[in-house]
Amino acid sequence: MKLNVKIGEKTYSVEIEDVNARPIVAVVDGDRFEVTPDTSPVGISDQPQVRKEASAVVTSAPKQTEAPAAASSEKSLLAPLPGTVIEIFVNPGDKVESGQVLLVIEAMKMKNNIRSTREGKVAAVLATTGQIVTHKQPLVEFE
Repeated sequence: MKLNVKIGEKTYSVEIEDVNARPIVAVVDGDRFEVTPDTSPVGISDQPQVRKEASAVVTSAPKQTEAPAAASSEKSLLAPLPGTVIEIFVNPGDKVESGQVLLVIEAMKMKNNIRSTREGKVAAVLATTGQIVTHKQPLVEFE
């Protein structure tokens, strides 16, 4: 299923591979996400529906299309999608592992765990709780 989703003035191309699979695989402007919908009942239907009340949690970071060495050499972690930072789990000076959740961004009532793309030491946290961030905005800088 292919959709165009408009958030503010920006339109995103979204492709959902199988809405009935768990986790749901969604490709947003070329970035791949695995999303597990919240199982709270919001209505009963045999057909998938888009609801404002629905929420989901991204269970993994977008799959990197670059070689692992290129991904691990990046100095900044960029926002994979626009949204509001609702939780930050690291501080400058913290050591992090690749895949560790660093912060959570809420977008369209979905909570997205943003994971480290590399191991290393956090040099700076460039976002604050409650801040609205844009796609590809730097969130965390590594040493």
